[in-house]
Amino acid sequence: MPQIAILNQKGGVGKTTTAVNLGAALAERGYRVCLVDLDPQAHASLHLGVEPRPDASSVYDVLVRDMPLASVRRQVGKNLYLVPSHLDLAAAEVELAGVVGREVILRDKLHEDSEKFDFLFVDCPPSLGILTINALVAVDEIFIALQPHFLALHGLSKLLQTIDLVVRRLNNRLRVTGIILCMYDGTTRLAAEVGQDVEQFFRQMRGQRAPWSEVRVFQTRIRRNIRLAEAPSFGQSILEYAPDSPGAQDYRQLAEEVLTLYGLPPNKSAE
Repeated sequence: MPQIAILNQKGGVGKTTTAVNLGAALAERGYRVCLVDLDPQAHASLHLGVEPRPDASSVYDVLVRDMPLASVRRQVGKNLYLVPSHLDLAAAEVELAGVVGREVILRDKLHEDSEKFDFLFVDCPPSLGILTINALVAVDEIFIALQPHFLALHGLSKLLQTIDLVVRRLNNRLRVTGIILCMYDGTTRLAAEVGQDVEQFFRQMRGQRAPWSEVRVFQTRIRRNIRLAEAPSFGQSILEYAPDSPGAQDYRQLAEEVLTLYGLPPNKSAE
């Protein structure tokens, strides 16, 4: 099972949108997908129609109160499951400060979980604190969501430094396997230039001993689309809210690329 963190230390770049809609696109193809919302803002949970109520269990209870994932996870669509977040998760950084082995709690909970999925995605918070470290220790792979912006490469280099540190000290299995360009405006020269710069940057890394030396810059560009911005307010993925929109088309196409990356058929029933 691919276990993938969707990551960027900068907010507003399409990270959560990608975690939700890529997961939904794979679920639409018959693959069982689990999404762990590790962001205290709970945007992925809200996007899938799950309100972070005070009396409802969440990933906070998994990390801080030792609850099993199965007791928190809920089904939010056909083949699609969610471990929801809650605003209380913001306090986890402080509450876990003195806990021995706090970086490996999520990894251990995943190992204990007996439920089988085809894909696991972790939507990380836009920071590099203990929650994100938990995600990077628990998973094997990273997809980085990038906005084609002037400062994208600068932020990317800082992010890669952190990933390299985690690989060397906490999780030597971890690899960056995908770069996803989001909020893409094909009418601007800047978007095309940044896309080319990102591809050139990683081409130069091939053959080097780095966790990102085999990364794929996905050819699917997630275009700017008002429907993508509207879908969370209805508690639906873009595939439910506007199935014929450019946003839905882009995430379906991205799902095809992801399945090709892992050598999987375009539909689970074809296995």
